[in-house]
Amino acid sequence: VLYKETVGTGTPTPVTPEMERVKRNQEICSSVLYKENIGKATPTPVTPEMERVKRNQEIISSVLYKENVGKVTPTPITPEMERVKRNQEIISSVLYKENVGQATPTALTPEMERVKRNQEQISSVAYREGLGKATPSPVTPEMERVKRNQEQISSVLYKEHMAKGTPTPLTPEMERAKRNQENISSVLYSDSFRKQVQGKAAYVLDTPEMRRVRETQKHISTVKYHEDFEKSKGSFTPVVTDPITERVKKNMQDFSDISYRGIQRRVVEMERKRVDQDQENLTG
Repeated sequence: VLYKETVGTGTPTPVTPEMERVKRNQEICSSVLYKENIGKATPTPVTPEMERVKRNQEIISSVLYKENVGKVTPTPITPEMERVKRNQEIISSVLYKENVGQATPTALTPEMERVKRNQEQISSVAYREGLGKATPSPVTPEMERVKRNQEQISSVLYKEHMAKGTPTPLTPEMERAKRNQENISSVLYSDSFRKQVQGKAAYVLDTPEMRRVRETQKHISTVKYHEDFEKSKGSFTPVVTDPITERVKKNMQDFSDISYRGIQRRVVEMERKRVDQDQENLTG
């Protein structure tokens, strides 16, 4: 305070590049002299208490850092940013693999297998819990075509990698076991069908594409029907003539003649006249 009281009013001078250079040199010299004056230190072991304090300090620093962060403006992820990100991941993966040295293989014990299966199950459960709701999309004919092509390609590649097998004779015991398995599979399938499918309708989306395909199928069926009809028109199917067929044919012809000539009607009139005449004879 006394020092500042004796200081009078000074004249400010502008900070020139030369003054900036001298100031930086003084800072570098001070840092070098500080490091030269530091003697040798005695290393101390890292105790659990020191580890706990260090973790607490890191947590406090992280909390304070987040408190000092202000609001930011989100920017959309452009295709260029996506490309740069993928390139960085590829470069990181390549550099990581280059720095990996030779490792010593270890035997895979049953305990390691058990832990691995548990981890896979936990990962599967956690993955399914994180899944949100999805929007179903209709299966188009193009998607069906691509799916069939992929299945054919996979089948071809699978068969190419298959080695030659050793044929084994098919014994009666194997035949019996095979039939039993088929019967069991049939019973289980029938039970599941009755419980899940039987009596229930299958709902499908009536999309414009499906309606167009249905109309096309109707037209094709109609054209095919008329084509078959025109081909079969004028032709006949020969049948064998037996006595029973001849008798039925003759009876049908007699019935047709009676109906056509009115013989049945005249027989009925004559029968009625005969009955009337009998009645008159009885009363007379």
